[in-house]
Amino acid sequence: MDIRGRSRTLRVNYRTSHQIRTQADRLLGPVVTDVDGNSEDRSDMVTVFNGPPPTIRTFKDESEEINNVGNWIAERGNDDLLPHEFGVFVRSTAQLYRAEAAVNAAALAFKILDEHVETLSGHVAISTMPLAKGLELMACDDEIIPLQERIETVGDDADLQEVYDTERHLLYVACTRARDHLLVTSVEPASEFLDDMRSN
Repeated sequence: MDIRGRSRTLRVNYRTSHQIRTQADRLLGPVVTDVDGNSEDRSDMVTVFNGPPPTIRTFKDESEEINNVGNWIAERGNDDLLPHEFGVFVRSTAQLYRAEAAVNAAALAFKILDEHVETLSGHVAISTMPLAKGLELMACDDEIIPLQERIETVGDDADLQEVYDTERHLLYVACTRARDHLLVTSVEPASEFLDDMRSN
């Protein structure tokens, strides 16, 4: 079924807090253009509830990142969040070990999600950003997002822009899957996209 030209962007966001949405919006800007060249102004979107601001942190090495994410998860657990209410997501399968180590540091069980995205009660969900439904985004390092392997396959500037746009959108979608709490971490050097999220 051809739906080009018939899609609409919803203007009221019920899925994520105002604080998470507005910080994630810095990744895309007020006008978004789809693959068909259709532009849509997103500046009038509203969110119906508030929450704590997202936390964006960069660490000197993977060990420091893993320990800090593990501590963050444990602290949220002390706030009465259940393990299956957490999701830890990385850009690709090559970084899954970092998410597993962080959940282990929090002394919680986890399930690695597959394409069926079936969570398990009592287990933290771990997966890649394309399946994101979570609270923590780890391994947002330089050359991981945007993914260096994709950039190296680019033949011209237009294709390079498309890669950057799709990688940026992937991070945006992953961020806006979190409802109340969002932690985004990286190891130095961090992805250039995190600078965009931090800027005012």
